[in-house]
Amino acid sequence: MLVQQESMPRKSRADAERNRLHILDVAEEFFAEHGVSGAMQDIAKRAGFGPGTLYRHFPTRESLLAALLQARWEELDARRAVIEAERGDPLAALELWLTALGDYVTVFDGLPGPLREALRATTSPLAITCERLVDITGHFLAAAQAADCARPWVRDRDLVLTVLAAAWVRDAQLADERSGESLPAIVRDGWHMPPTTGSPSPTS
Repeated sequence: MLVQQESMPRKSRADAERNRLHILDVAEEFFAEHGVSGAMQDIAKRAGFGPGTLYRHFPTRESLLAALLQARWEELDARRAVIEAERGDPLAALELWLTALGDYVTVFDGLPGPLREALRATTSPLAITCERLVDITGHFLAAAQAADCARPWVRDRDLVLTVLAAAWVRDAQLADERSGESLPAIVRDGWHMPPTTGSPSPTS
């Protein structure tokens, strides 16, 4: 009898974890098709669960997105490690990291919006992800600034915001096929320190 009492909680936890992973698989597919604004109830229905089961695991859309991004973090961190290992040029390293960051924040249509909000809402489940992105960006930015490749007044947080803004604009109605290439170039010219003459801070 004791064995049954002990095994039931273990089975319950295993079922709960299996349900959680199934929801994540379904949500990733759903957001890839419909963007992050898709209805949570539709995710639950596709997963074969009632809304209560979905919200028990992921109380908010942001908590579901945070879990999906965490699952992709290993891939992004691997790209970071390669950039650090292979690029001795701080300017090239920063550019490659910003490209990797741009890929990460556009895995789902509409994702830059919730991430932008999370940068100023510390209680958001996405806040930890955003702060990690800011910290890593700051690491590459500091190296570029130390090498006089980036303007000294540029902040890591603002660089992340520009990546999110560029990703958002690419999906805007007025954007075309060239926007994806020109927008990052415009952003780069804002933080890049020219090799011959510097530019004054916009706040000076």
